[in-house]
Amino acid sequence: MTSGHLGDTSAAQSPQPFDDALRAVADALDAMGHGDPRPFAALWTPTDDATLMGGFGTHATTAAEVESTLRAVARRFHGGALVPEYDRVLVGDDWAMTAGRERGILSVDGDEPRTFVVRVTHVWRREDGLWRIVHRHGDHTATAV
Repeated sequence: MTSGHLGDTSAAQSPQPFDDALRAVADALDAMGHGDPRPFAALWTPTDDATLMGGFGTHATTAAEVESTLRAVARRFHGGALVPEYDRVLVGDDWAMTAGRERGILSVDGDEPRTFVVRVTHVWRREDGLWRIVHRHGDHTATAV
C-alpha cells in the first residue's frame, strides 16, 4: 500500500516522449481518413482550453465542441489515410508546436477519391505526463503543395 505523501513517486509515470505523440497523430489521422474520429479525439486536452479552427471552416472553443466537430468531420471522410508531414516541430519542457501538412487520397462527402491536402498547425501541452493537443488550425490549399 502506498502512503500517498508528496515524496511517494511509486505511482508516477515517466513523461511521454514527444515522438510518441507524433506516432499517435499518424495512427489517429489514418483512422480519421477512414471515418473514425476516436483516436484523434483522444489526443486532445479534455479541458475547455481546447480550440479548433478547421479546414472546413469549423470553429470550436471547448473540449465538447472539439469532439463534436471531429465526429462531424470524420463522417465526411472515407477510404483513405491522412499522413502528417512536418515542416517544423518545436518542443519545450511542457509545450510543443508542429506545423506542416496532412496529405492523403480519400473520398470526401462521397465523391471519388482525390488528393487531399490540409496545412496544419498544432499547439500541444503536457498534461499529467501526456502530450495533448490544445489548438489546431487547418486550411485547404488551392493546389497540392
